[in-house]
Amino acid sequence: MWFGSLAGAGLAFITQVVLARELTPAGYGLFASALATITLLVPLAGFGVQGFWLKAFGVEGWGAVRWLTLSFRFVILSTTVTLLLLAGWAAFGPHDASFRWLLYWLLPVVFGYLFVELVSGKLQLEERYKALALWRLLPHLARLLLVLVIVFSTTGEVGIDTIAAAYTLVALTMMIAGFAELRGMAQGRFTLKGHPKSSGTENMLQTTASSLVRVSDVARQAWPFALSGVFYLVYYQSPVILLKYLTSDEAAGFYNVAFTIMAAVYLLPSAIYQRFLLPKYNRWANHDRSRFLEVYRVGNGSMLLLGVLTAGSMLLLVPWIIPLVFGMAYQEAIGLLAILALCAPVRFLGTSIGATLVTQEHMRRKVGYMGTIAVINVLLNLLIIPLYGAQGAVVSTLLSEVTLLALYLLAVRRHVFGSDAWRGWSLRPKTSLGEIKS
Repeated sequence: MWFGSLAGAGLAFITQVVLARELTPAGYGLFASALATITLLVPLAGFGVQGFWLKAFGVEGWGAVRWLTLSFRFVILSTTVTLLLLAGWAAFGPHDASFRWLLYWLLPVVFGYLFVELVSGKLQLEERYKALALWRLLPHLARLLLVLVIVFSTTGEVGIDTIAAAYTLVALTMMIAGFAELRGMAQGRFTLKGHPKSSGTENMLQTTASSLVRVSDVARQAWPFALSGVFYLVYYQSPVILLKYLTSDEAAGFYNVAFTIMAAVYLLPSAIYQRFLLPKYNRWANHDRSRFLEVYRVGNGSMLLLGVLTAGSMLLLVPWIIPLVFGMAYQEAIGLLAILALCAPVRFLGTSIGATLVTQEHMRRKVGYMGTIAVINVLLNLLIIPLYGAQGAVVSTLLSEVTLLALYLLAVRRHVFGSDAWRGWSLRPKTSLGEIKS
């Protein structure tokens, strides 16, 4: 998972470098803000079903197959609503015709992200980590290859609409590839790791799914995971969108260069906690509290150390990374990245601590914290960006990260581990990696 995330981050990073060099700062900012607008609502399409699967199967084992059929029906409904919302914003939002048509071109990207997430949930339940790493790597690789083909086959300036068409083609391809995986899962053809399969599983799929749960039950269980994704993207990507509307496309382009580097950095803790440990956390929280606490303590110590080292390295390398990689036109992003680098230890530690709040009944509490921070972040951006531009956006991001970490620390202390939460952070686990895998 670490290698796959690193490779995916590298491919995504190279893609952004190519786009930034081939497009003007204004053109790059225009494309980045359009893509951020689309991805901002992507969590509403899947509506947290993937996260709900991890929790439900962690608690119920094979009994959670009762949720599958109606989960897929609910996803169809939520995706339709999401596309209508995005189409409405494209048609009636306060932007010009070029941005409107760019949004229309990128609408199918919703399908790509949706199928990548749902299939990822299936592979996590099966603990097929090599397949999961490859699956999440494929869209990054495909986008880079298509962008390179466009760049080398185009004489003159590369068109933004052409780049958008490439992103759309990749999204539709991932949708087709993911359909077979999800169809097999809907029919019970998958291997749930850590839970023995009962003889009545297939019958449960056929006879009890509709009688035991309804679509409204799926929505009620999944909404915290959906809103967590939306709130995360609000304070993660909304600065790019707000910079486009409140200042200029150029400012959005400068911010997105710094943001792209940070996104690559954040993939490491995300791979560890959201892909590798999350299914296990849901299982341990219910059936092995001692291991749950031990991995939490080791994770905190490791993530804090790794975050500090990452931030220090970035501060040393920032002055020459951006001009060398993105070009002299993006020198204004140097100061932005220097501030965002301070977010690394905060985000690394926050990922470790916040992962425990996805388990048991704590997810709704975590969503409340994330929603609060999303509102604070947007308000700060609305106040600061008109005065300080992109620098105001990065300062509001740093303040939001620190506040969220503080909320997570208090929540885990009060609701998850009690006084044990702040004791014994360590870099040396008593449990071996082999035992963690099992």
